Amino acid sequence: LSLGEAKNLPTYPGPNKMRDCYCTVNLDQEEVFRTKIVEKSLCPFYGEDFYCEIPRTFRHLSFYIFDRDVFRRDSIIGKVAIQKEDLQKYHNRDTWFQLQHVDADSEVQGKVHLELRLSEVITDTGVVCHKLATRVLECQGLPIVNGQCDPYATVTLAGPSRQVSEAKKTKVKKKTNNPHFDEVFYFEVTRPSSYNKKSHFDIEDVDEVDKMEIRVDLWNASNLKFGDEFLGELRLPLKFLRQSSSYEAWYFLQPRDNGNKSLKPDDLGSLRLNVVYTEDHVFSSDYYSPLRDILLKSADVEPVSASAAHILGEVCREKQEAAIPLVRLFLHYGRIVPFISAIANAEVKRTQDPNTIFRGNSLTSKCIDETMKLAGMHYLQVTLKPIIDEICQVHKPCEIDPVKLKDGENLENNRENLRQYVDRIFTVITKSGVSCPTVMCDIFFSLRESAAKRFQGDLDVRYTAVSSFIFLRFFAPAILSPNLFQLTPHHPDPQTSRTLTLISKTIQTLGSLSKSKSANFKESYMATFYDYFNEQKYADAVKNFLDLISSSGRRDHKSIEQPILLKEGFMIKRAQGRKRFGMKNFKKRWFRLTNHEFTYQKSKGDHPLCSIPIENILAVERLEEESFKMKNMFQVIQPERRVLYIQANNCVEAKDWIDILTKVSQCNKKRLKVYHPSAYLNGHWLCCKATADNTPGCTPCTGGLPANIQLDIDGDRETERIYSLFNLYMPKLEKMQEACGSKSVYDGPEEEEYSTFIIDDPKETYKTLKLIIEGVGTLEQEHAQYKRDKFKKTKYGSQEHPIGDKSFQTYIRQQSEISAHSI
Repeated sequence: LSLGEAKNLPTYPGPNKMRDCYCTVNLDQEEVFRTKIVEKSLCPFYGEDFYCEIPRTFRHLSFYIFDRDVFRRDSIIGKVAIQKEDLQKYHNRDTWFQLQHVDADSEVQGKVHLELRLSEVITDTGVVCHKLATRVLECQGLPIVNGQCDPYATVTLAGPSRQVSEAKKTKVKKKTNNPHFDEVFYFEVTRPSSYNKKSHFDIEDVDEVDKMEIRVDLWNASNLKFGDEFLGELRLPLKFLRQSSSYEAWYFLQPRDNGNKSLKPDDLGSLRLNVVYTEDHVFSSDYYSPLRDILLKSADVEPVSASAAHILGEVCREKQEAAIPLVRLFLHYGRIVPFISAIANAEVKRTQDPNTIFRGNSLTSKCIDETMKLAGMHYLQVTLKPIIDEICQVHKPCEIDPVKLKDGENLENNRENLRQYVDRIFTVITKSGVSCPTVMCDIFFSLRESAAKRFQGDLDVRYTAVSSFIFLRFFAPAILSPNLFQLTPHHPDPQTSRTLTLISKTIQTLGSLSKSKSANFKESYMATFYDYFNEQKYADAVKNFLDLISSSGRRDHKSIEQPILLKEGFMIKRAQGRKRFGMKNFKKRWFRLTNHEFTYQKSKGDHPLCSIPIENILAVERLEEESFKMKNMFQVIQPERRVLYIQANNCVEAKDWIDILTKVSQCNKKRLKVYHPSAYLNGHWLCCKATADNTPGCTPCTGGLPANIQLDIDGDRETERIYSLFNLYMPKLEKMQEACGSKSVYDGPEEEEYSTFIIDDPKETYKTLKLIIEGVGTLEQEHAQYKRDKFKKTKYGSQEHPIGDKSFQTYIRQQSEISAHSI
């Protein structure tokens, strides 16, 4: 997601009129991300990106704009809610969305499980009447109002010729948004008539029943003076019980029916968003073998332009699209270095001028960018994070453009502040060579060798080939936008952003080793400032650093010994009960995970209250909600069955913590094979009811993630992504096949329409294309068969597909159009 900006927000009713706003990203109503606060603005600019794996089903992706209030609860200005099935409409394009009002009706979510039974009852006098039994079984995913949910349901039978019968009410279920009610309510549908009758309804009764409806309303029991809050409703006409006298199904709750009053929406302003949403259906590994084998052989194909991976780069609209899954796949199978060496070598051979080496957005440069981002993330954290944090917190003035100086600022002081920052960052970078990940060093070695061989007369090309990546495309962008590289949680404020821009420009120029440095700057104030760094010692330091990170076979052990911070943040934990009579209550703590230990303390920077060495983590698993009636909980299991129960802030964060804790502890020798998915409470395990607290687990542990801390990659998923791309660009693959045929047959002047592809060897390329098209075709058939089978087995009204599920109704429509199977 890219959260751009909001505009034309309504003015604040006070004299100032401005607002302090922030935006949240929510799955349905669960907040998973929050932007920084932009103060005193009605058109706040956020410029923040957020990426997440979605760990659960959802109906809406929602964005709320809040106005911060120092004294009271922050107030909601408005929201944008995009239905899951509509996400594809806005895929990867900037769109302005109107903000909508937020009220109880717009916040409806969740589903309800009902059973209805219509039966004839013969009274003592032999008279027949009809009764309706309505059983409210349970609800799931109700909205949480003001941090809590104490739900109850009311059930009413309504019809045109009768007064609305009295609402019957379930018990209130405290502190849960997944309540189990299992209560039955009886309603009299037709009254006994004065004559004997053993048959079904008479005509009047049938009409009467057809017009009746049963209504179920969900409420949050509130102790506020405003009364209970509406959570959603369901209206069901009784006429569908004519075919069958009993009916049981799940339904999505709906907003209140306001009698079709069309409310004129106030203009609450709008929000600019760019959403990229992908959904891949991944089969088991053996399905992908043919396509995966063709891709993994890419590094060995001669010429490399005839390989499957290179062809993917040729047909995709943007090289980035191809680079992301390719890099992840090759990293997963340990083939990234030979693959990048092969495509880089081919690109260097096509380059005419050493000054333009690796300057374009080619497949090579995009693949190296992606590899550095994945493999070098912790390298960046260790190298740059401490000083970037200081720059963001201290706010030293560093503006050196005389035109932009603020009142009271001194140009010389600002220059000195900036010079010190540049010097410190330059020093930490050039001294960090020993920490550079091995995979990056191996790639830089092959770039250096290719460039030196191709341009033997240029002695500097061996450096510029490497610096064009490590400085221009790795360190400089990370300094410029630290939030994109997980160095800061938010986009920095304007003043800090300007400081980082000036530092980034200077570091980029220092690393580029170009001959006339000052001429690089359009702005005279930058050229003047750069004179500080026109000393030989800076160029020597860059060359030494580049030599170190691009030397072959460098295997460094020091970088493994220093702890790398992997993740930190506040969560809620339950005391582990180490003291026999101690309280086992829940407390908020600051958690910190390095590749050595998992600790928590009262707040950031305090002395740890508890430290768990990584080798003592025997399993990390989700905890069932019923244990403590709390969502997003997980457990860290230690020796002697000691368990730490932790609650994360939301489902995305819970998944992140579970994944990374599992990864770092994956190679522990004593890892458990089984665990208890629920807690041990009141003398027994809630899951298997065993009474001894040291009973072995009752459920197999999940896991099987790769042990490499830096990379959690699923090779099958990346192959599925590549299949999807090939399938999407099938017309281009066929066009490329035609081009190969045309070139190999005529070998005359190249036809205009085929000249967009790089084809060095038409015969080899044609062979590879044939294999790709066959492999994609087979997978396409598997997907179609899977959809048909799933369609046959799917029941509308089941827990997975409740009645009222628009995306499922669309799916049914599509399937019935393409399938001979009837519903």
